[in-house]
This record gives sequence, C-alpha cells and structure tokens, in this order.
Amino acid sequence: MIRLVIADDHPIVRAGLTALFGLEPDLEVVAEASTPDEAVACAERENPDVVLMDLQFGSQSQATGVDATRRIRALEAPPYVLVLTNYDSDADILGAVEAGASGYLLKDAPPHELTAAVRAAAAGESALAPVIASRLLDRMRAPRVSLSSREIEVLELVAAGRSNSEVAEQLFVSETTVKSHLAHIFSKLDVSSRTAAVSEARRKGILR
Repeated sequence: MIRLVIADDHPIVRAGLTALFGLEPDLEVVAEASTPDEAVACAERENPDVVLMDLQFGSQSQATGVDATRRIRALEAPPYVLVLTNYDSDADILGAVEAGASGYLLKDAPPHELTAAVRAAAAGESALAPVIASRLLDRMRAPRVSLSSREIEVLELVAAGRSNSEVAEQLFVSETTVKSHLAHIFSKLDVSSRTAAVSEARRKGILR
C-alpha cells in the first residue's frame, strides 16, 4: 500500500484527489494539509511514502510548497515529494526540483497520469509531466538563455519592485553582487534595463 499526504490549500482539490486515489486498491490518503507547515508536520507524523505538494498556499502563508519540500526532504526518513500545481514557469520548476521534488505535474494532468506518477515517485523514480520534461530538456539544449537559480531569484525580486539594495538585503549578498547578477541577466536576455529583463523573462516563460 502506498501511503499519501495531500498538501493543498483548496479543500475541493484535496477532496477530489482523495476520491480519485480512493478508487485505487494500492493508494491510501493518510492525511491532508492546507499549509506548508501542516504538510511538514504530516510528513513527520504519518511517515507517508509520497507527499503531493502544491506550490502556492494563498496569501496568508509566507511559506511555499518549495519551502515545505526542502524541509520534508531533510527529514530523517523522508518521503518522496510530487509537486502538483498550476504553475509551469522555469522558476517554479527549478525551485521545486532543486528543493528535492521527485516529480512535477500540472493540475490538468489526466487521472491515469497522476496515479502513474504517484506510483513512480513511490518507487523512487522521477515523474515529470511531458511538458515539464521538454521544458527542462530545452534548458539543457539552450544554455545561452538559461538563467541560474540565483539569477532567477534576483529577477523575481526585481519583478516584485525591489531595489538593488533591497534585493541584496533579502538574499544576504552585497549590492555589487546583485549588480553583477543583473549584468549577467541583461547579457543572457539581450536587454539593457531591469524592466526589459523582467518583460523578456516572462515572455520566455522564465518568470510567471
């Protein structure tokens, strides 16, 4: 039996997933979580095989699914984490994979794809939606337009309206380092301003 924890802030999504997995003889939902902290607590308490993790948990939650994934994967006997979300930007995908997620699916995945992904994750295999897999392959094939995870972090903060000094403070680096990251970003995206960089990154699907 594969034991599952479902972490999502929408009750209707949790109910739908629980009903779907209830039809499978080898899948059992042992707990539900509506916040990242609850997800970590459930993973510790229930010792599941797989945690299904959303990335965003509403405006009340400062933490994200990526934060929870990182904490869950740092547990002593960690379950596998399968991200199930609406978001497919490079920043979201890379953040989840680097935090230790075994798989990444979009919420419009057909039920058979989702149950197969859960079984694959439980077996220690990676489970990427086809669109996500091709996105990662594209990054590998075209490194000239690939931003590092740190450069994406910088650009996300710039997109949120932060100044260079505020970005430096939030990432615990010097302002000179931030300017260096921006210079690399401008070069990679072939732009000459912060606004243009954000616009181009969104156009390329690097940022939401």
